[in-house]
Amino acid sequence: MSQAHAERAHALLSASGASRWINCPPSARLTEHIPDTRSEYADEGTAAHELSEIKLRRSLYPCNSQERKRLADALEQFKATNPYYGPEMENAVQDYVDLVNERFMEAKARSSDAVVLLEGQLDFSEWVPDGYGTGDVVFISDGVLEIIDLKYGKGVPVSAIGNAQMRLYALGAWSGYSYLYDIQEIRMTIVQPRLDNISTDVISADGLLEWADTVVKPAAVLADAGEGEFKAGDHCRWCKVKATCRARADANMAALEYEFRDPALLTLAEIGSILFVAEQLKAWAKDVEEYAFEQAKAGHKIPQWKLVEGRSNRKIADEEEAVRRLGSAGVTEFLKTKLLPLGDLEKQVGKKKLAKMLDGLIVKPPGKPVLVPESDKRPELNSLNSIDDEFANEEFSDAV
Repeated sequence: MSQAHAERAHALLSASGASRWINCPPSARLTEHIPDTRSEYADEGTAAHELSEIKLRRSLYPCNSQERKRLADALEQFKATNPYYGPEMENAVQDYVDLVNERFMEAKARSSDAVVLLEGQLDFSEWVPDGYGTGDVVFISDGVLEIIDLKYGKGVPVSAIGNAQMRLYALGAWSGYSYLYDIQEIRMTIVQPRLDNISTDVISADGLLEWADTVVKPAAVLADAGEGEFKAGDHCRWCKVKATCRARADANMAALEYEFRDPALLTLAEIGSILFVAEQLKAWAKDVEEYAFEQAKAGHKIPQWKLVEGRSNRKIADEEEAVRRLGSAGVTEFLKTKLLPLGDLEKQVGKKKLAKMLDGLIVKPPGKPVLVPESDKRPELNSLNSIDDEFANEEFSDAV
């Protein structure tokens, strides 16, 4: 089951990337051959989906004794072996499962033979070339189709209102089941349990189809052909080329040309507008900085910049040995709960005296590599080799 979740395929025009390719069609082909990079957060989200599926299969589907045992064993194995499992995941996933079960009971109240799909393949290729996706939960009952999606992340709140990914999932479900059921209303719910965020959008089947024909299909044709206009916006957040995209750079540089006339001082209304611009500029600058840093670490020269060793803080290499030595010297008043920070110990004991007591234990680890202007006096690190390899076994200080 875990393999199925981890290997979810992503088409060129995927539902998860719909906001980007609908708003910026040529970005699909532009990023087509750039490999995906999985993060710890993505793996954690995959684990949460695995756990939720096990729990929901027990509660939504009829189970004989053999199936109940299989699911019970799968649950125990997941808890025992998955590195991301813990109280937070258990509680968050259970909140999601409870909501799904509530919606299922509502669907059953409308139709005793309500259809339930878990991790179902949804095909919306009628509007998007090779368009498909995987729906977490789909209910169909008495004219109502409901899509429920788990978002385990807690970094950015996600809304179901006007959500292109959810609408494409709904299109796939409608396409697959409308010939059997008279679906009139579409409900789309996103559950983000760790942010206590639940949102639902409702649209008529006719409204969904109109959106598909007038918005999705034209954008998909352009995206599939690699045509259309590059356009910057909130959809850039998950784009693979967000740091080097010229359209995004042009949009942000245009924002910097904001001209102020009389009066000499900004009004609160102007400041309110500028704050939105500032947020966009900060996000763009951070993306560019991270991209440049990774390129420099890989040995690519960034003109006018260089990679140097960042500043670092001294530390005690072996705290247990330090405690033993200080105790032997009669310095015990600072050891009641935990060894004080090095700077505080020096103030209390005396710098020279402490250095003598802890001879060989006070070290200054290398600082994390940092990208700085060429005018910086620190010597340049060897950028001809991968910095990751050069410092592979080092424990860096947090100071930069």
